Amino acid sequence: MSIEKNFDIPFIAALALREKQIQQNYRPIIAVHKWFARRPGTLFRGLILSEFSSSPLREAFYSANNLSGIAIADPFMGGGTPLIEANRLGCDVLGYDINPMAWWIVNREIEHLDLARYRQSATGLMTALENEAGSFYRTRCLKCGSGEAHVKYFLWVKEQTCHQCGNEFDLFPGYLLAEDKRHPENIFICPACGDLNGVRDRKNPGRCDSCDRPLTLGGPARRNKCACPRCGAINTYPTPTAGPPRHRMFAIEYHCRHCKPTHQGRFFKKPEDSDLAAYAGASARLRQTTARFVPDDDIPPGDETTRLLRWGYRRYSEMFNNRQLLGLELSGRLIAAEQDDRVKNALVTNLSDLLRYQNMLCRYDTMALKSLDIFSVHGFPVGLVQCESNLLGIANGGGVSVGSGGWSNILEKYLKAKTYCDFPFETRIEGSRKVQVPIAGEWIGDRNNGKPGEKQRAVRLHCGSATLAELPPASLDGVFTDPPYFGNVQYAELMDFCYAWVRRLVGEGIPELASHTTRNRDELTGNVTMERGLDHFAEGLSQVFRNMTKALKPGRPLAFTYHHNRLEAYLPIAMAILDAGLACTVALPCPAEMGASIHISGTGSSVVDTVFVCRSTGAISRRTLARTTEDLAGLIAEDLEKLREGNLKPTPGDIRCLSHGHLIRIAIWNLRPNWDGNLPAREKLGRLTRHLASLPQVAEIEAVIATGSPEPLRLAVNEASATYGTKSEYLHF
Repeated sequence: MSIEKNFDIPFIAALALREKQIQQNYRPIIAVHKWFARRPGTLFRGLILSEFSSSPLREAFYSANNLSGIAIADPFMGGGTPLIEANRLGCDVLGYDINPMAWWIVNREIEHLDLARYRQSATGLMTALENEAGSFYRTRCLKCGSGEAHVKYFLWVKEQTCHQCGNEFDLFPGYLLAEDKRHPENIFICPACGDLNGVRDRKNPGRCDSCDRPLTLGGPARRNKCACPRCGAINTYPTPTAGPPRHRMFAIEYHCRHCKPTHQGRFFKKPEDSDLAAYAGASARLRQTTARFVPDDDIPPGDETTRLLRWGYRRYSEMFNNRQLLGLELSGRLIAAEQDDRVKNALVTNLSDLLRYQNMLCRYDTMALKSLDIFSVHGFPVGLVQCESNLLGIANGGGVSVGSGGWSNILEKYLKAKTYCDFPFETRIEGSRKVQVPIAGEWIGDRNNGKPGEKQRAVRLHCGSATLAELPPASLDGVFTDPPYFGNVQYAELMDFCYAWVRRLVGEGIPELASHTTRNRDELTGNVTMERGLDHFAEGLSQVFRNMTKALKPGRPLAFTYHHNRLEAYLPIAMAILDAGLACTVALPCPAEMGASIHISGTGSSVVDTVFVCRSTGAISRRTLARTTEDLAGLIAEDLEKLREGNLKPTPGDIRCLSHGHLIRIAIWNLRPNWDGNLPAREKLGRLTRHLASLPQVAEIEAVIATGSPEPLRLAVNEASATYGTKSEYLHF
């Protein structure tokens, strides 16, 4: 059996496409903690089963499998998707990641957790927090007058002090608080008195119901400039020498359980004196509390963090308001008292994940009417209007919370994630219905539901660079991974935001968490601040591929996902494959991103990855070694046909990335016989560049495809077994 023969592109494409739309519904395990750009679990399940199962993929996918004795490695484990899928199938797994937060998260995902004990501790945590801080998240309902309505979100606007007259004023970029998509009407903030007004016509909002001043859509703050409303002086922002930004609470969205059954839409209000007093009370309580778990780490310069420094932030603790800091400190104290190590580690992970909603960089989505977490665009966006979520959350029964960003939300998701480990399932589409199919007999963990006497699976996770991995020869049956891209998001810079709290909570007794930062000079990404260039990235990737290839049994796969808008970004992976003495036997397409994701929406980026399957020995279909533009266009037309069978509508970006994948695969085959891996990286990258220039060009391939003229060339994938391996159809290496 092999991936080249058995991988079913339309089947996996359809599954992966659905999974990426609502990934937590298909793979609840990802809710353990935020990680970035997770590839579909369905893809790696499909790849592993295609290689090691003796049953057809569509049959094996919905059946319980036991691949005991098969060893799988991932040298760039990140959020852990390939290892989780391999572990669930019964494989022994080995993972490496230089980022300690990745190491921490994958440990929590895979290790068995006593759910009854965890649920008991989580309930105790919520009860204690309610007693200690619940009053800080209550407000008066404007409809029934009850003072026990739950705040969903506090909305804050940044303030500026006029350099001319000393007046303090708001930096509103606009005055629309809520659109009429999920609320009966638009909600406008009055620029004069601050009252909230319901408006039917957004283009003609009229006048304020309270002060009769005109309402307006646009605000005065734009392009880092704002005129002082008192003296008219133009002020610029940010002003880093003034310290962290100041904020003023200007609106509240709340939830009244008594009124909700008869109320249309959401509940909004301008803060009352009691709301401001509640925040002042939290601030006073914080001043009286000696912080034990609030980190005092400085924010170092970086490709992402320099934006924070420009806004005057100097410490991570300054990215939170006083009420948030108090709630997080109280949470840390309750977690520290937990006696069960695994439960404590789970709760530490919960608090770390909670941080992305409990900070003053979260924004309010005026259409969806919810908080956007700090990592929603894979960076540190600093807006002018910020959203503070209820720390406790608003539990609504049945495992569902009102609003987002609170403890109840995080705990509910974690319980579902770890329950999925014990009782995994797949989702089958039957007509218009989604049907959950329990896969009894599979499980995720180092042991099965904690059953005594049950054989434990080998789970070896290393916090370190796979460039230094020394593994016994022929000890691995497969390597499946999603390697970094050269221009990758600076995950380490982002994860330091969480890591500073995790280190405080778990102490310094864990060697893997000894570093004060997740940043590492040897990380395989480009980084201007740390002076990491393309040569560093290519050499490191090459060393990892060499190490993994030495440990692979002959002919076993090293398979990985990759896509990029630029062909030159593929040069390092081609160099790494060639240096390792591998050939790329097939390049498979599979959806990997969601087109609506905030960080890529509207950018023209591809949502399709190429899966490169590489081996040290084996066979490759002659028909895939296209030489002409027309033949290459035919290969890509075949890919597009299979993706469409899987209900994907390919974009020009997808066609471009598929072209890149095939060109790189063919270049590797052509250069392999005379490749010298001992040459300097720059020379090897130059040789690849020159060779690619001699192959058909992407623009030419796209032009042929655009005419609709290429005839699809049938790939080796899913070909009849009668022709598989024959001399006429295959080249052996």
